[in-house]
Amino acid sequence: MDRGILFLCVANSARSQMAEGLARLLLGAGAHIQSAGSQPSSVNPYAIEVMSEIGVDLTTHVSKAVQTIDPATVKVVTTLCAEEVCPAFLGAAERYHWPIADPASDDPSLSREQMLMRFREARDAIRRKLEAHPW
Repeated sequence: MDRGILFLCVANSARSQMAEGLARLLLGAGAHIQSAGSQPSSVNPYAIEVMSEIGVDLTTHVSKAVQTIDPATVKVVTTLCAEEVCPAFLGAAERYHWPIADPASDDPSLSREQMLMRFREARDAIRRKLEAHPW
């Protein structure tokens, strides 16, 4: 394994899942890419939908707790939290923080199209960060 990359957010349902899928697409087989969260839930259907728009399948992804990640498999940790407290990863690793707003919302006034737009914006912000990073 050349590179072990871990993406973290709170629920491991949207940002970190999208980052994991995008990193696999962009970085290929030479990297061991994982995602996790401090309060794992389930992969958000909007995340699955907006990733499928660019050919990335998240339907087999599951939310994982950060404690289940073997520190020996991680060389780089990237946290994606913006307004919430990011999960801690206690292993020795190079660390980055990309504050990306959580696209998920319980606001009933948001339409389906507005939710999709929020998730597309987060996806595209993560993609820009991945493409600009010197992996």
